[in-house]
Amino acid sequence: MYNYTKLTRREAIQRGLLFAAGTGLSKLPLHAMTAGTSATAPIPARAKAVIQIWLWGGPSHLDTFDPKPEAGSDYCGPYTSPIKTNVSGIRINELLPQLAGQADKYSLIRSMTHGINAHETAAYLTQTGHMPSRYVHPTIGSVVNYFKGERAGYKGLVPPYVVLTRPQGRFSEAGFLGAKYKPFATGGDPSKPVFAVEGIVAEGITDQRQKDRRALLGELDVLGQGIGECPEFQQYDQCQDEAYNLILGDSRDLFNLGLETGELRERYGRNEFGQSCIMARRLVESGVPYVTINYRGWDTHKGHFNSMRRMLPELDRGVANLLQDLSARGLLDNTIVWVGGEFGRSPKISWEPPWSGGRGHFGNCFSALVAGGGFSGGQVIGDSGDRGEEVRERPVYPVDLLGSIYELMGINPLSTLPNPHGLTAQVLPDHNDASVKRGGLLKEIMTSA
Repeated sequence: MYNYTKLTRREAIQRGLLFAAGTGLSKLPLHAMTAGTSATAPIPARAKAVIQIWLWGGPSHLDTFDPKPEAGSDYCGPYTSPIKTNVSGIRINELLPQLAGQADKYSLIRSMTHGINAHETAAYLTQTGHMPSRYVHPTIGSVVNYFKGERAGYKGLVPPYVVLTRPQGRFSEAGFLGAKYKPFATGGDPSKPVFAVEGIVAEGITDQRQKDRRALLGELDVLGQGIGECPEFQQYDQCQDEAYNLILGDSRDLFNLGLETGELRERYGRNEFGQSCIMARRLVESGVPYVTINYRGWDTHKGHFNSMRRMLPELDRGVANLLQDLSARGLLDNTIVWVGGEFGRSPKISWEPPWSGGRGHFGNCFSALVAGGGFSGGQVIGDSGDRGEEVRERPVYPVDLLGSIYELMGINPLSTLPNPHGLTAQVLPDHNDASVKRGGLLKEIMTSA
């Protein structure tokens, strides 16, 4: 029951990172979470992994995937020339040319909604599917960890839920599931010469020094040497072996981006986000079922367009090359890529001081990008009106998107989770929960083959 979020190298040596084989994934039937009360035939599970690209703070839908140049400069700002994609009829922001060339691989949801403008509540609802209550529900990453990690016999090199590089800090990702299901936050910066991963890669410490430290530790362990065979000490030794395997074994190479070609790293962008996208691909390629990239900086109340000039090209290169790379390696068919944040940003620009062209929080209508793992590409769901201010067609609520991902992952969204308080807690709320709005699973872009 270890908390991987703040695991130091010393704690790794002391505790180890054990992944015992679990009892196996429960063979529960899937239930469709449709807008009505009757169930429809479930879509067969396609996805083995999810890469969640969390645009921390809430990205502007008008300045990314839902441009509105016809609304005028008070809404579109300097972005008056959205570009066509390789799918007829779909346009996106002019600073996203590489993503424009990959539109056949993803679909855009332009009618995400929940009406909440507070970061904490919006982030919680968008990632758990539940409204805040007395108990904290786990995020989708922790739920996938629960069903696809130990219980399913996961024996990967690293924990089954990884965050690049820092947790959000809005709330406990694991909720009532407990510390065991928190993400392993890598820390560090993958764009640096050495990606210093917490508890695994220590910058400036050679392999020989690590081996010498281990030898010294063994020499000092006079108690363990003199006590003979003892189950508790044997378990400790096993944990220590696991920890050193992380430090000196294959897991270290997993985080070594120097094994990638220089040309590929340039294509993704030599910045923290671009290199995090490469790292996410490496993680799912090694079998990790859930990876989150927390891409900070999207809470742009002030100087919004200055930030966009820097961040949109980073987003473009990172996501477009990730999709292309996953597809070329045969991984996109079983890997879901989800790009979005807790809400959008106000369609009308605040030009006056101190905002100087800023955009506020906006939960009435926002966008998300989904690809792979059973989501078809080249489609647009929903309509946000002439100015991006309201959902005019096909509202999509967080529970709809999460339920669709769960179904494609083969996780029953109505199955129960262990709760220390003895309550009946489901992965997602059912239709009897009036506090949660729903529009129905994304069946129009969920494929069976």
